[in-house]
Amino acid sequence: MCGAISCAQDRVPSRCCSSAGHGNFPYLCGNLNDVVVSPLLYTCYQNSQSVSRAYEQYGASAIQPISEEMQLLLTVYYLVQLAADQVPLMEDLEQIFLRSWRESHLTEIRQYQQAPPQPFPPAPSAAAPVTSAQLPWLASLAASSCNDSVHVIECAYSLAEGLSEMFRLLVEGKLAKTNYVVIICACRSAAIDSCIAVTGKYQARILSESLLTPAEYQKEVNYELVTGKVDSLGAFFSTLCPEGDIDILLDKFHQENQGHISSSLTASSVTKAASLDVSGTPVCTSYHLEPHSIRPFQLAVAQKLLSHVCSIADSSTQNLDLGSFEKVDFLICIPPSEVTYQQTLFHVWHSGVLLELGLEKEHMTKQRVEQYVLKLDAEAQTKFKAFLQNSFQNPHTLFVLIHDHAHWDLVSAVHNLYSQSDPSVGLVDRLLNCREVKEAPNIVTLHVTSFPYALQTQHTLISPYNEIHWPASCSNGVDLYHENKKYFGLSEFIESTLSGHSLPLLRYDSSFEAMVTALGKRFPRLHSAVIRTFVLVQHYAAALMAVSGLPQMKNYTSVETLEITQNLLNSPKQCPCGHGLMVLLRVPCSPLAAVAYERLAHVRARLALEEHFEIILGSPSSGVTVGKHFVKQLRMWQKIEDVEWRPQTYLELEGLPCILIFSGMDPHGESLPRSLRYCDLRLINSSCLVRTALEQELGLAAYFVSNEVPLEKGARNEALESDAEKLSSTDNEDEELGTEGSTLEKRSPMKRERSHSHDSASSSLSSKASGSALGGESSAQPTGLPQGEHARSPQPCGPTEEGRAPGEKQRPRASQGPPSAISRHSPGLTPQPDCSLKTSQRSVQVSVTSSCSQLSSSSGSSSSSVAPAAGTWVLQASQCSLTKACRQPPVVFLPKLVYDMVVSTDSSGLPKAASLLPSPSVMWASSFRPLLSKTMTSTEQSLYYRQWTVPRPSHMDYGNRAEGRVDGFHPRRLLLSGPPQIGKTGAYLQFLSVLSRMLVRLTEVDVYDEEEININLREESDWHYLQLSDPWPDLELFKKLPFDYIIHDPKYEDASLICSHYQSIKSEDRGMSRKPEDLYVRRQTARMRLSKYAAYNTYHHCEQCHQYMGFHPRYQLYESTLHAFAFSYSMLGEEIQLHFIIPKSKEHHFVFSQPGGQLESMRLPLVTDKSHEYIKSPTFTPTTGRHEHGLFNLYHAMDGASHLHVLVVKEYEMAIYKKYWPNHIMLVLPSIFNSAGVGAAHFLIKELSYHNLELERNRQEELGIKPQDIWPFIVISDDSCVMWNVVDVDSAGERSREFSWSERNVSLKHIMQHIEAAPNITHYALLGLRKWSSKTRASEVREPFSRCHVHNFIILNVDLTQNVQYNQNRFLCDDVDFNLRVHSAGLLLCRFNRFSVMKKQIVVGGHRSFHITSKVSDNSAAVVPAQYICAPDSKHTFLAAPAQLLLEKFLQHHSHHFFPLSLKNHDHPVLSVDCYLNLGSQISVCYVSSRPHSLNISCSDLLFSGLLLYLCDSFVGASFLKKFHFLKGATLCVICQDRSSLRQTVVRLELEDEWQFRLRDEFQTANAREDRPLFFLTGRHI
Repeated sequence: MCGAISCAQDRVPSRCCSSAGHGNFPYLCGNLNDVVVSPLLYTCYQNSQSVSRAYEQYGASAIQPISEEMQLLLTVYYLVQLAADQVPLMEDLEQIFLRSWRESHLTEIRQYQQAPPQPFPPAPSAAAPVTSAQLPWLASLAASSCNDSVHVIECAYSLAEGLSEMFRLLVEGKLAKTNYVVIICACRSAAIDSCIAVTGKYQARILSESLLTPAEYQKEVNYELVTGKVDSLGAFFSTLCPEGDIDILLDKFHQENQGHISSSLTASSVTKAASLDVSGTPVCTSYHLEPHSIRPFQLAVAQKLLSHVCSIADSSTQNLDLGSFEKVDFLICIPPSEVTYQQTLFHVWHSGVLLELGLEKEHMTKQRVEQYVLKLDAEAQTKFKAFLQNSFQNPHTLFVLIHDHAHWDLVSAVHNLYSQSDPSVGLVDRLLNCREVKEAPNIVTLHVTSFPYALQTQHTLISPYNEIHWPASCSNGVDLYHENKKYFGLSEFIESTLSGHSLPLLRYDSSFEAMVTALGKRFPRLHSAVIRTFVLVQHYAAALMAVSGLPQMKNYTSVETLEITQNLLNSPKQCPCGHGLMVLLRVPCSPLAAVAYERLAHVRARLALEEHFEIILGSPSSGVTVGKHFVKQLRMWQKIEDVEWRPQTYLELEGLPCILIFSGMDPHGESLPRSLRYCDLRLINSSCLVRTALEQELGLAAYFVSNEVPLEKGARNEALESDAEKLSSTDNEDEELGTEGSTLEKRSPMKRERSHSHDSASSSLSSKASGSALGGESSAQPTGLPQGEHARSPQPCGPTEEGRAPGEKQRPRASQGPPSAISRHSPGLTPQPDCSLKTSQRSVQVSVTSSCSQLSSSSGSSSSSVAPAAGTWVLQASQCSLTKACRQPPVVFLPKLVYDMVVSTDSSGLPKAASLLPSPSVMWASSFRPLLSKTMTSTEQSLYYRQWTVPRPSHMDYGNRAEGRVDGFHPRRLLLSGPPQIGKTGAYLQFLSVLSRMLVRLTEVDVYDEEEININLREESDWHYLQLSDPWPDLELFKKLPFDYIIHDPKYEDASLICSHYQSIKSEDRGMSRKPEDLYVRRQTARMRLSKYAAYNTYHHCEQCHQYMGFHPRYQLYESTLHAFAFSYSMLGEEIQLHFIIPKSKEHHFVFSQPGGQLESMRLPLVTDKSHEYIKSPTFTPTTGRHEHGLFNLYHAMDGASHLHVLVVKEYEMAIYKKYWPNHIMLVLPSIFNSAGVGAAHFLIKELSYHNLELERNRQEELGIKPQDIWPFIVISDDSCVMWNVVDVDSAGERSREFSWSERNVSLKHIMQHIEAAPNITHYALLGLRKWSSKTRASEVREPFSRCHVHNFIILNVDLTQNVQYNQNRFLCDDVDFNLRVHSAGLLLCRFNRFSVMKKQIVVGGHRSFHITSKVSDNSAAVVPAQYICAPDSKHTFLAAPAQLLLEKFLQHHSHHFFPLSLKNHDHPVLSVDCYLNLGSQISVCYVSSRPHSLNISCSDLLFSGLLLYLCDSFVGASFLKKFHFLKGATLCVICQDRSSLRQTVVRLELEDEWQFRLRDEFQTANAREDRPLFFLTGRHI
């Protein structure tokens, strides 16, 4: 917020930091190295002057911005209330301005929010504004109460005189207690000049260091190390120790102990290890490797990712065509960290994803796995080019480009051209945002990060709809997914400081901070990072010496560091195998990390502790280096045989006692083992206060805790053992101070300290008493960790990485961090109102304690001169440090500045850290932004950042909006965010698996796979077409074949058998009839891979289909025109009006009176055409309820050949079909057929086609073409025909029984052109194919042709069948009915047995779209078939369904009521005249036609058990019926349109001569009169 003047000359004894505020800043001359001038305050003022965009619409003049005088006065107020150890924050100041502005304009803002904008601004508010004359006086007044920490200088003419005055006071030493000097020049009437100088040494240092970029920070530290500036620091340390230099002490100790290597420490662990080796039985049960498994959360996230990918594919934008991909490939891009690289390879290897995706074979090598993980370093470009090449060459593979740890390196490649920095900077932008990736239709980019904020700006490429956030673990206190481990992240760490844990997991070290502050004053020229590192290393060295037998060194370390060191050295002794704990020492600056490593290694060597614990220097650029002794131990623990094995990830260091010095400016997603007990972050760069940086550092400690052991309970017991005295005293204080807690807290909002033992000074109070208990030999009284503090949890996924989530890199989750951390991600832990009161009381008590501690620690390191009680941190005897590894996360030590930032909350309970700038590469769009809220979900946080942050010019998204697209989002880009170490790697690898499975599933289809029925009813006489090798039927031979009346299609398993005199049926041949609801469920299906000749539904969009489907990028939805087409039909006695919808692209198939004029006919080819370019027969597909799922895309099935395809739809469905199939021709049925069945569609298709044939014959006759040469065939296809097959037969000879056959998939074009080329084809009335089944027997395909029923896909000769009609009223079995009519008319039906059609199981639409319900709306009970008919004039509930459907359904299930004698009586069937109705599988029927010259079976020797007369016409006469003979007691059923025609029929057919009728034997379908019910009359044969 403030810039810095750093005055560090000899005569100016402090660093001073100055920031220009208002007006012009004067020139400074002299030694400018001592003064840092920053524009931060000026920028803050300018931002706050801009009126919020939210109110701009009401006119800029309406609401005035906050005045300059007011800004400055508020700044003074803010500085006055800052504590001595606090640093001003820009965000705080901006929020103060915003609040002030809102309060002063509250009435106007409310007025605008309620009323429309007014032409005139409202009157100014009553409160008088501050004038420039009053300002200096008011500022001085405000500063008077702060004990000189803020000093105001007023000057008359210019800021220069004020600055001179300030420098003079500095030199004279009069500003020793002053932290801030405010200089005001209010001379000009128009405006004021002002600036603020930060003279407090601590504040000036922090602010001036915060202005450095990471690169400048490294450079500065390097410079100080190289030039030897730090030597003065070393010299100072050597004077501290009364016995002389530490190194001298160490050498002395080394010489004394050389003979017997350091004490019993080694003895104990070595002997234990040895005994283990000899006995060969491992004693430690805590060390176990968990099997690789996917947690429920990871599965849920993988499914969420999959559904997002599907929604991209399903949208109408055509950005992703999942149907065109056959397999999945991937590349994971990670930051250039060797450990992260190895960790990711490990995950990919163990997840099995490469085998599942079919990318690798069973025995893959590590080199093969490396193909799929890309480290973004100098060599990345070559590997990435290969990936792009691969994606280009395999358009049918979907490539998922996973950008892990995606918040790292967002530098724009363009911006980087001008800087001379590292060439790998800007690599992410150069590779992942290159044109090839953006435009490739088969690459989906998935960004994965724990800190997504920098990818959520106003210019982001990622749509908010494509963000996937890690789900909350519980909702309203209920666990959403049952997991045996609970994630412990930032919100839970903060929670541990509030909820009364006696040992909070977040702590700071006040004696360390005090020492650093003291040294900072003494060495103003050194960077604070250097001082902090040297002090901390000194503390560790002293602590190691104190534990190793130099007790006097306890005075030169802090309690915290001593605790860490004692537990590090003692933990291996508690375990029979020598397992220990890990201490993570985070040193961001690599040169300082190297210094720390060398120093600690030197101290360890002098103390002869080389075999007790390892020191590992971890840096992103290098792998893990571990000494031979420790590698041997790790191999033994992990049962690794390979002598060459070396640990390559930190996870493999499980159980190794070690200090990991972790360097690098940012962690790169490295996971740590569960043996991590201490996370020492005291050296993190506290001046870099950015949300991402802060959460990233704290994310190192994120952990999975076992669910079985409640954390709270463990912690409390531990407290009672350890801190008895401390607890009792604090509890009393708590009670005494409880009442005034709330008021005190308001007074000092920034003074919130930790509960109980947050800082070492307070803990040292309790340990003074027993300080002497720690004897010279620490092994005598082993001091270990607090109980339960050992717990790095067992690993969520992956064998050797027990505790951490697998290679979970830090990945984003908008809601993760502080903001909603507590509320959203652990609702169960949210402090309730009553407990927040306790919190405020406690904070008061603690501030009292800590104020004492500050007094005691003012003398540098004196407060740390007391060692902790031996009993305080003792482990129970012989307990492995991993035993409690699943119970409690590591303890985290933070710098005081960061600690305050993390634990302090705003009024809504939101941690302060969450309202920081989210990332260094973005900036706030405006100061006048609302605050983040604690209750915001991840999605709401994302939308907040998208609205209120903009990328800086160096950010890769900076130029995004300039591309001219309004939305600017990339359609195939997704963002997965989730807390650090939670398991995101496992989730996205699982996503790749489920995506691959789904693509395979998309390329597969469920087809009906049922054996033909009633095969055994055929006889072996002269039924067979014996010329087995004929490609087409021989007409003369075929005519001699008898017609097979039996239905063989398995969908008619429940249909009545049709009798012919050829077969004798035993009753047991027919199975029991199924229940109506089983009809669909029990049909057998097989999963088939779609071939390249399949028919598709609307979800398929490949490149080749775009034009065919009408989704061509150059056109809007295809234009189409509506054409009426009328023809008269005598049977209906009226003209039929049909409508065609014809897309422009299909008009060439039709003849118009003139372009755009009246539709005249549909063009038909000639019989003599031999072209192979097109299919001659127009295809009609009747469909209902299947606009999405119907298989109308025949492009691939026809192998690209030209064909005419017409969808036949009902009028009410026209619009929806047209929307989904804009480039298909539609034939729209008249509205009277809206509730009709498939019979009506078939009837109209056939009649229209015959009428069109006549029109075409007339039209082409004028061109000299004979009428019989016009092609008379049409195809009527079901909307579920998906693939077509041909059987290849290899027979040894004409008559041979021996033959082999195989089936292969072919195009529909192949089949149609074969059939259309058949000689004498126009002599056949109906042609069809076999229905495919995997159970097809050789006997079924042996004969190439059969004369039998055809279904599903028929080729119909409309010329020959001119006088045979489909029954337009039928819903069920209309094809069987039509086949029988065609045969009885003496026409030929031929089935090509060597061709088969596969039918897809489609569970929506079709005949299932007819639901029979009660007309009385409130009756929701299901209607059973028995209720479909009733007695006329009865009070039966009427049904909302067509009468014909009720009739057919009733007869299917209950015809035995009408024909009791016929039940299972197959020798005496029911005689059905002129129609086939399904009477159920238990009853057989005999079909006869009343037409003259019909082909009927001989019935002379048959006795019928019943007679069915359905809507019989004038061809049925009394004489016709007298030819047939009936059993005594046979039953009759006459069905007519109304009651009068029922009576007329009885009279006309003289039925009363042979049949006896009773009044009660009359029925009707359960329809209301307006729905035209059908009437039945039943009678008995006399």
